[in-house]
Amino acid sequence: MAGSKNRIVKQAYYWILLGIVFVGVVLVNLISAYVNKKFDLTDDQRHSLSESTVDFLEKADSSFRGPVYIEVYLEGKLPAELKRFRNMVEDRLEEFKDIAGDRIEYKFTNPKEGSEADVKEREQLLFNEGRGILPMFVEYKDEGQESQLILWPGAVIRYSGNAGTRELVVQLLPGTKTGRPYQLAQLPQVVQGAMRNLEYNLMNGLRRITREKMPKIGFLQGHGELNFGATFRARSVIGADYSVQNVTIDGKIDALDQLDGLVIARPTRRMSDEDLYLIDQFVMRGGRLMCFMDALEIREDSLRANKQTHTVPIESGLDRMLFDYGISVKVNYVLDEKCGQKPLSLERKSRIPWFYHVMATPTDHPVSKNLEPVSLKYVSQLDYGKKPQNREFAVTPILTSSTNSTVTGSRPLVTYAIPLNFLNPDNLRERPRLAANPDDPNNKKMLAAVSEGKFASAFKTRLPPEFKNQKDLKHKDYSTKASKIFVVGNSRMITNTYDSLMNPAGTDMMYRPKQGPNELEYDREMASMGIQHLFGNQDFFMNLTDFMMGDNSVLALRSRQIEIHAIDKVKVTENAGFYKTINIGLPILLILALAIVMFLIRRSKYA
Repeated sequence: MAGSKNRIVKQAYYWILLGIVFVGVVLVNLISAYVNKKFDLTDDQRHSLSESTVDFLEKADSSFRGPVYIEVYLEGKLPAELKRFRNMVEDRLEEFKDIAGDRIEYKFTNPKEGSEADVKEREQLLFNEGRGILPMFVEYKDEGQESQLILWPGAVIRYSGNAGTRELVVQLLPGTKTGRPYQLAQLPQVVQGAMRNLEYNLMNGLRRITREKMPKIGFLQGHGELNFGATFRARSVIGADYSVQNVTIDGKIDALDQLDGLVIARPTRRMSDEDLYLIDQFVMRGGRLMCFMDALEIREDSLRANKQTHTVPIESGLDRMLFDYGISVKVNYVLDEKCGQKPLSLERKSRIPWFYHVMATPTDHPVSKNLEPVSLKYVSQLDYGKKPQNREFAVTPILTSSTNSTVTGSRPLVTYAIPLNFLNPDNLRERPRLAANPDDPNNKKMLAAVSEGKFASAFKTRLPPEFKNQKDLKHKDYSTKASKIFVVGNSRMITNTYDSLMNPAGTDMMYRPKQGPNELEYDREMASMGIQHLFGNQDFFMNLTDFMMGDNSVLALRSRQIEIHAIDKVKVTENAGFYKTINIGLPILLILALAIVMFLIRRSKYA
């Protein structure tokens, strides 16, 4: 009797325990259906959204007022690497939707679905004569035969806002040209780069399409500045986010009134007091000023022909006003150990370190953080100018030279013999010594800086005679709004080479840039020597523009660094047998151990 009672109690205990487990599993599944929570244990937080993204999506009511619909064309039969990337895109969009709610909807579409005519029509719409999604061609072997896969690795974002319905294309993976397809073995590297930029590409698309007002940026003309052709690339990389236009002052009081930002790129002629005054008042009203200054004129054709050339100061008058804003541009050149190379002859092996071609060291400032070195050929040193008086502003370095750097004197003679001053002729491989202590941080020279805050007018005590009796003049002695002023002692960083062609329809010039679409500064000399170079000029200029115009929503994303460590192939080869044994043998051992334990439990229970 007692034995039967014990069995009933045990059975009841097991049934209750089973019921608790069942209820627990059901509750966990119900909660997980409504709550999406994950824990990112990676050092670089690669699986987490940045604070700026979360902030943008949490304020969806103010960030965008209408619904956003995202259609991704990464669906269908995909290689394993692309399938993994497709799933990562879906995870990101699901996180966006969890935060923004019903304001964001998305779906994945297979562009190959439907009849052949439907597929062809859809692909033409997606391509949109090169203005839409660029196709990706992948070659692979299928049953011993060469095959090619055509993908459309992008998304179309549609938004209905106050300005009507808009549509924007986001390229998630790089397109390829016909005849130059990717090989299947190249996909891991391509996908890794796309993973780094995924959040930025999606967020930049959302930011651009939901923006109600596009800030206006003017490129100043009329004082010998870089023309449209020379700044074609710089204009194009920010043209999607800002309204870019040429502006000429010519003494017109309202010439800068409609601008939010002003770019002054390499003025070579002296500016009139009237024009300088209007630029000053633009800053007093809170305008953002970006100055790319060449302090010296150098003739590179004379340098190539004579192996040396003199430099001549460029006096625009703008440098005096910048001094009042806290930044001084020196009439010299910075020489740096971290530099480019210069060919001595047509042979690739004949080259010298060209200390004048500085590879600027990025700082921890958001504009330059985690960027590739920025190419600054013939860059002048910056120093601190006038100290704040009555107004509050602060100067922050953005780019510097390395610790092993120095400067030339004023108006230097640029010569091919300069490396001999710093190299050991008996051992050319020895590290050059441009500074007495090459590792001293105090040797760093400021190359680019931003001055932020409120300023006193450079024309506080003097007004140009032409404006003294102007009734419409709204003169300000001090800033009414905080402003930002960026200065770099170099204009080549945003200059692209170009061909100028006469327009057949008239006398206007049209421009065809010679370089690729992903570079702002392309160095022909380094390319001619077979040196692979990657500059951060383009990303720097985009970051700078966003920072100056006050849009920091995607600035951190573009500078975000996700370290994807490569597999050590040597270790894999050496330890392949061990890991294969673990992968195959360990599960079998676990199953056998579990079976033995279960056998022992049953024997002790029913013996």
